[in-house]
Amino acid sequence: MDTNSIDLTVTSPPYDDLRNYNGYKFEFKKMAYELYRITKKGGVVVWIVGDKINKGNKTLTSFKHALYFQEIGFNVHDTMIYAKKNTPFMRSNAYTNGHEYMFVLCKGSPKTFNPLKEPTVRSGIEMLVHNKGADANNSKVLKELKKEKTKSNIWYYAVGLGGSTKDKIAFKHPAIYPEKLAQDHILSWSDNGDIVFDPMCGSGTTCKMAALNNRKYIGIDISKEYINIAQKRLVDTLGVFA
Repeated sequence: MDTNSIDLTVTSPPYDDLRNYNGYKFEFKKMAYELYRITKKGGVVVWIVGDKINKGNKTLTSFKHALYFQEIGFNVHDTMIYAKKNTPFMRSNAYTNGHEYMFVLCKGSPKTFNPLKEPTVRSGIEMLVHNKGADANNSKVLKELKKEKTKSNIWYYAVGLGGSTKDKIAFKHPAIYPEKLAQDHILSWSDNGDIVFDPMCGSGTTCKMAALNNRKYIGIDISKEYINIAQKRLVDTLGVFA
């Protein structure tokens, strides 16, 4: 692939051998280096990753990945949380693990940021705290509360059929993430016509949502079985695939 050619990558690696992806292996450092090479200046990589719990000890693979990306030149622009509304995985001696990390990595500063908004609890003109001092005395000024605000960096999604997707065929892949998650990142970090990439496209979620939101897309996978699933989803959604 050409150097400096990709605007946005949205992907999730097969970390910690949690699942058997048809026996294929994942060489993280080589892929990280290549992602840096092909990402445009100002381009973004969204790396969605969690950690295996081995005999009560978390691997922290997620942070090892983030630190290596930083070492080879990426800025860790944000550490976001993908919170699962309905996670089924219970632990007997700890709180239920209901999240993964979404590292937003950038080659420099993001050239594009289209912030997603959500309604505020209240809006209008109010007396609001202003320049709170160390003595805890609150001075107030008349200010306007907007009707909406930029979302926080913790994003909540339902998972499973009807949550992640309505495409039953997608679940022939062992690990999919929600279509809405992919769409929210695509809308946030890219513009119409930009190239969105997924180097481990699996069931094709990133490609599908890129196409539906007027972006160009490239999806690759080492497994022909998964490529067939991705192509079927694109055909069913768009009538064509490329």
